[in-house]
Amino acid sequence: MKLNELSDKAGAQKNRKRIGRGIGSGTGKTGGRGGKGQTARSGVAIKGFEGGQMPLHRRLPKRGFTNIFRKDFVEVGLDRIEAAIVAERLDASKTIDTEALKAAGIVKNARDGIRLLGGAEPTRKLTIDVAGASGPAIAAVEKAGGTVKVAKPAAPAEAAG
Repeated sequence: MKLNELSDKAGAQKNRKRIGRGIGSGTGKTGGRGGKGQTARSGVAIKGFEGGQMPLHRRLPKRGFTNIFRKDFVEVGLDRIEAAIVAERLDASKTIDTEALKAAGIVKNARDGIRLLGGAEPTRKLTIDVAGASGPAIAAVEKAGGTVKVAKPAAPAEAAG
């Protein structure tokens, strides 16, 4: 076999439609765009247009808002941390923080920080440093003799006057 003899399998490529090449082609005259008018022209986008009636998206009331200051935490359960310690991916004697969780493969991208959730009772003393934690998670770690350090959020910069 030579390079000039290579070709796709039969039916692997469709022939392109040649628009506007005579009535006999099936896509001649109007080129598959129907009759005359606005939508037969190029560059027309009338999504949501209802013939002059008030469109549905304008009839419905506006509701809620998007909080631009919202933090996007990655939630990690104590059961996943415990499983990583048992699998020897995490060292329980060291502080468990964002870098340790990334190195252990528990989180890929920390986004705005890690939020610790309950779900399991730790079997050993742990020192955990995270951006947020639930009440049951803190209670479970402290019951096992460990500590949870929750980092305070950074204060917003004051406007210079």
